[in-house]
Amino acid sequence: MTTEPALPPPGTAPAPAAPPRPAAMPAEPSSAELPFAAPQFATEVPSDAPAPELLSAGPERAPRAPRRPRPVLLAVSGLVLGTLVGGGVGYAVQAQRPPTPLPPIQVARPSYPAAAVDPTAFAAQQPKPLAIDGDLLKLLIGAPDGSAAWGEFPDKPSWVSVGELAEHSDSAVRDFKDLNSRGFRRAAEVNWKKGDTRYRVSLVQYAPDRANEAATHAVGTTRNLKPFADGANGGYRVDETPRYWADSADRYYYGQAVAQRGTVAMVVEVFDPKPVNPDVVKDLAKQQWERLV
Repeated sequence: MTTEPALPPPGTAPAPAAPPRPAAMPAEPSSAELPFAAPQFATEVPSDAPAPELLSAGPERAPRAPRRPRPVLLAVSGLVLGTLVGGGVGYAVQAQRPPTPLPPIQVARPSYPAAAVDPTAFAAQQPKPLAIDGDLLKLLIGAPDGSAAWGEFPDKPSWVSVGELAEHSDSAVRDFKDLNSRGFRRAAEVNWKKGDTRYRVSLVQYAPDRANEAATHAVGTTRNLKPFADGANGGYRVDETPRYWADSADRYYYGQAVAQRGTVAMVVEVFDPKPVNPDVVKDLAKQQWERLV
């Protein structure tokens, strides 16, 4: 009896070999045996897998040298320290010195007159007021005999408002603002016409503390004045070239005399179709000035 395996009969295919049986997988430990529950997505790494390589941190560097103090920081520190030390030394030196007494305050004692002051004598010593306080209508000259009224202007001494006074010039709005802002108080005037010549005399008074405005109104903007009376603060002039009436082709020659007395400005005007006679302006100005002094 032989021990070799029997060969299959001729013409028959050999039976296929059975696949090898996989090795048994080790049993997974229970969740009670683990210190913590493994996440569901964790994968098991085979025990024979190679260990992962560690990332290299690069070459080692030498330790950094300590930083040196900056010059600016040293300078600021020295300045602060020097100020504190200097202040402390100065305070210590000053504290050791004896106090210096201050000089006594010199105040003059009030003095009173030995006798009572006479009110009348005291009032007489005061400067005379320059302001004219009275009825301006009585200070205006009147229209001469044989004259007529000049349109709607008053031919007798009459009071005029600041608006009516401003309308006498070509810049009525500007003059209206100037009069109200410079202490205008009141004004009076008289107008008349004799032949073709027209005349106007005005007295404009400002507030008691605005005498300088009266001087500006009278002679502030007037040039080349000639004196018409001794002691008169002003003068007169006549134009050599004609002017034109507003909104008209008619022309006229102009003559003017101005003066200032206290808070009152005096203005004399002459309108003539032919050149104005200077003597006429001078005579009217002299008459009006004599009523103010």
